Amino acid sequence: MEILNYAFMQRALLAAVLVGITAPAIGIYLVQRRQALMGDGIGHVAMTGVGLGFLLSWSPVWMAALVSVLGAVLMELIRWYGRTRGDIALAMLFYGGMAGGVMFINLAPTGSNANLTSYLFGSLSTVSESDVTAICLLAAFVVLVTLGLRRQLFAVSQDEEFARVTGLPVRFLNLLTAVTAAVTVTVAMRVVGLLLVSALMVVPVAAAQALSRSFAATFAVAVAIGVTVTIGGTVTSYYQDVPPGATIVLLTIAAFIVLTALATPLARRRARALAAAQPVPDPAECAVPAGRDATGEADA
Repeated sequence: MEILNYAFMQRALLAAVLVGITAPAIGIYLVQRRQALMGDGIGHVAMTGVGLGFLLSWSPVWMAALVSVLGAVLMELIRWYGRTRGDIALAMLFYGGMAGGVMFINLAPTGSNANLTSYLFGSLSTVSESDVTAICLLAAFVVLVTLGLRRQLFAVSQDEEFARVTGLPVRFLNLLTAVTAAVTVTVAMRVVGLLLVSALMVVPVAAAQALSRSFAATFAVAVAIGVTVTIGGTVTSYYQDVPPGATIVLLTIAAFIVLTALATPLARRRARALAAAQPVPDPAECAVPAGRDATGEADA
C-alpha cells in the first residue's frame, strides 16, 4: 500500500491502533460509572500540560500525561470531599486548564496557536518518533490496568457499596480508573485531539452495548469498533486531506447509528424467541375448579 511508504503515516497508523484499543478499554468503565464526560474534562486539563511542555522545552506528551494525571487525582478528591460545591470546583479546574494551556503556549518561544490546534484536534503529520514511544508506553499501562484488574474495576463501577463490603479497595480503584483515563487522553491527543477524545471513549462502548449482553463481549466489540474507526479515519484523512480527529469521531458516530439500527430487530427477535420459550398457561375454562378432582367429581 502506498500509504505505508511514508514514515509519518506508519507512525500515525500505529498511534491510531493504540488509541482504538485504549480509549474504549477505559471508556467501558467510565460508562458503567456514569462518568462519560470525564475524558472531556481531563482533556481540558491536559491543555495546560501541552502548553507547559512548549514553555519548558520538554515533551508535550509526557508533560500532558503528568498534568492530566494530577488533574484526574484532583477530580477524584473533589468528588470525594467536594459535596455541594464540587461542580463549581470542577468547572474552575476544567476552564482553568484550557486557559493555562493557551497562556503557556503563547509565552513559549517556540509555541503558537497552530501548535496547540494540532493537539486539540489531532494531526497525522506531527506524530514524531518520540511521540510514538511515549504513546506505546502509556498504552501498555492502560491495557495492563484495564485487563489485569477488569474484575475489580467492573465490581466498583457497578456498585461501590457492594464492592466495599466485599473488601475491595474502592477509593484506590476509583483513583486508578481516573489516572488510567488521564493517561488514555494523553495517548489519544496526537491522533484524535484533546477536545474529541471523549467521544472515542464513550461512543464505541454505547454501540457495543446495543449488540452484546455480557461485559466481556461488550469490551471486545467496543475495542474492535475503536480500532476499525481509528484506522479508517486515519486512512481517510490521508487520502481526502481532512482532519483526522473529526473524521474518526464522525465514523464512530456513524458506526453507532448503523449498529443500533441493526440491533433493534435483533432485540425484537430475541424477545419473541424468549416469549415463545415460556410455557403457555392453561385457559381459564380448562382449569380444574377448586375442591374437585380432574374428573369433575367433588373431593371426598
